[in-house]
Amino acid sequence: MIVLSSGSPRRKTLLERIGVKYREYTPCIDEGRAEETPEACTMRLAKEKAIKGAEKYPEDVIISADTVVVIDGEILGKPSDRKDAVRMLRKLSGRTHEVITGICVIGRKCEVRAVSTLVKFRALTEAEIVSYVSTGESDDKAGGYGVQGKGSLLIEGITGDYYNVVGLPLSMLYDMLQSEGINLL
Repeated sequence: MIVLSSGSPRRKTLLERIGVKYREYTPCIDEGRAEETPEACTMRLAKEKAIKGAEKYPEDVIISADTVVVIDGEILGKPSDRKDAVRMLRKLSGRTHEVITGICVIGRKCEVRAVSTLVKFRALTEAEIVSYVSTGESDDKAGGYGVQGKGSLLIEGITGDYYNVVGLPLSMLYDMLQSEGINLL
């Protein structure tokens, strides 16, 4: 059995979309950011989430992930409130930023990887930012936006894995699960 050790509704939706049968588990970990690179941070947090899942379901294959948005060396996680979401979107407006997802699969072994995608935002007006944040879509998303919803209207272009920006790089997950003997096709 596969266990998704994550509370992210977007990760659940992606797994369902590709027909993966899984059990869900929401681990409780401290998502504080240590003094490390954004890539190392996402990989560490993904591994911590996976380990919690493996402790609860030791016979299963565990999948977990952690996603951050990075601009000017600053990690933008989930906004603390809507004012923080507005601040984040102002910072991203008209610029290219990086979305990094660390992903961990624990089965016969523990494998951790990270993937990076570049996202270019349109130059946004203050009214567009406030209007978007008022939809509530930014509330629980790294960087304060969701590429799979109205946030797609903010984006001028993506270089790399779209699903990474959603929060679960599916091609990488496929490779990692294959090394556990699980073929999603």
